[in-house]
Amino acid sequence: MNRKTAIITGAARGIGRAAAIKFASMGYDIAVSCIKNTSSLIALRKEAEKYNIHCTIYTGDMGNYNDVTEFFKLIDKEGKEPYILVNNAGVSYTGLLQDMTPKEWERIIHTNLSSVFYCSKLAIPMMLRRKAGKIINISSVWGCTGASTEVAYSATKGGVNSFTMALAKELAPSNIQVNAVACGIINTDMNSFLSNEEIKSITEEIPACRLGTPEEVAEFIYQLAESGSYLTGQVIKFDGGWV
Repeated sequence: MNRKTAIITGAARGIGRAAAIKFASMGYDIAVSCIKNTSSLIALRKEAEKYNIHCTIYTGDMGNYNDVTEFFKLIDKEGKEPYILVNNAGVSYTGLLQDMTPKEWERIIHTNLSSVFYCSKLAIPMMLRRKAGKIINISSVWGCTGASTEVAYSATKGGVNSFTMALAKELAPSNIQVNAVACGIINTDMNSFLSNEEIKSITEEIPACRLGTPEEVAEFIYQLAESGSYLTGQVIKFDGGWV
């Protein structure tokens, strides 16, 4: 069976993993990556293949163009063409800007922003062949408003938001839609540094009165993947009414 393929980066855990399982459960073949946790990808493949789909796994840095090229060559070699690209790979940094090293700055830029460019650049020609596709970028509400002590992270996600809106205009005539999900506080390992008191304080500010779950974000990503072609160029906040 020639199924549609969804590519999900940063899929070893959290939102990426939940999205991979969601697409697999809905009959998509999936191609997933992470930077170093191969064992988690192997476990993910085992779970995903319970749905009788094909799962391609790749361990590499999506902020490195050579690694991204290898990943897409593997997808092509296995005869898969992406209908969906979920740019989810990302890292966070919390601290005063003046304390951030140039190396830390470069890492967050290439992981959060360059990865979106590299993966989109290689996915677009595959989508153009079918004149159909969707690119879904996982962003943050801090890309919309900025956050104190998260300047670099906010800058990368603001870049993702602008990238999304501009690329959507470029690809709309080719029936390829580009949207972003600007997440609020989601209960993932990325936010594990927060203390119980900090989580309680944040939760009190969220009208929905709780953190979001990776599975909720995954469900919304899937809804975007299945949405009509007129929905494009949007940065949609998914934050329980927080920001």
